[in-house]
Amino acid sequence: MSTPRVPDPSPAPVAALPLARGPLSAAVITALRERPGPRTRLPTDIGRPKPYGDDLQLALQVCYELHYRGFVDVDAAWEWHPELLRLRNALEQRFLAALRADVPGHGVAADVTEALDELLVEPVNGDGLTHWLRDRGSWPQVREYLAMRSIYHLKEADPHAWVIPRLRGQAKAALVAVEFDEFGGGRGERMHSQLYADLLAAAGLRTGYLGYVEHVPPEAFATVNLMSLFGLHRGLRAALVGHFAAAEISTAPSAHRMVLALDRLGAPEACRFFFTEHVEADAVHEQVMRREVIGDLLAREPELAADVVFGIQATELLEGHLAAHTLRHWREGSSALRLPVTA
Repeated sequence: MSTPRVPDPSPAPVAALPLARGPLSAAVITALRERPGPRTRLPTDIGRPKPYGDDLQLALQVCYELHYRGFVDVDAAWEWHPELLRLRNALEQRFLAALRADVPGHGVAADVTEALDELLVEPVNGDGLTHWLRDRGSWPQVREYLAMRSIYHLKEADPHAWVIPRLRGQAKAALVAVEFDEFGGGRGERMHSQLYADLLAAAGLRTGYLGYVEHVPPEAFATVNLMSLFGLHRGLRAALVGHFAAAEISTAPSAHRMVLALDRLGAPEACRFFFTEHVEADAVHEQVMRREVIGDLLAREPELAADVVFGIQATELLEGHLAAHTLRHWREGSSALRLPVTA
């Protein structure tokens, strides 16, 4: 393993627009380079793009990013431009339809307890990404994994904040308590997004926000777009709660595997802290999400159980897509990224 080179500690906080990956993302990106106005027109018919493919997922990622930090030299007025929102809605409907068709529990009786319990089952011979990295992964593969996850972790917990005003009572109070931990308990240097930036620096990777947007496959975009989709629609608030619970339940064991992987590879000590923090924090968050957030939400609105399960299963589906893509390349001895990672 080569000695990591620490990049610029003060990267730009806002990303430049990415390169298009097809006609839909090209239409969005081209429009955003201009000033929005009443005569702005975007495609009225998106056709039938692959719902999990490069073009649709990048187009959605760009649309959603306007609700977070935006892009360099892109007018903030684009965030609520009706033409862009109309196109985004068409993209979302294509994505949602695919998710609903592909998750196992859609359209059947929802058992939230069963869906959550399935997440707690740890296969003896697990074959996920962190299992691979723990047992046989190389340092370049670890760096690829960190780059892919940076699309989310440098904005960690931001998408879940959308659901706060859409909850009531104990569900709201408990979810805010979890978010408080995610945001560092009031300390900027302990925010999980900052801890991830510190991890990237220790691994000799770029720490800039969306710094690897050109590198990652659509499967990585989809896992983050799912959160934004759920978060920006009040009608999908329970799906976001299901997603958040699934993430908290699965993170502690996967973070533990990453600690073991980093130890095996002799990675810098600074690379471990992000993961050790999640081993401890998410073990507690799991119980809070399960008992206090989901429990109270469904006590008030039991009809939302199906949406909670949908959020859980959609999360697992897209994580499975990302794992399958990445492991296929790694088993072949090739990179899972579109471009090689550099500092």
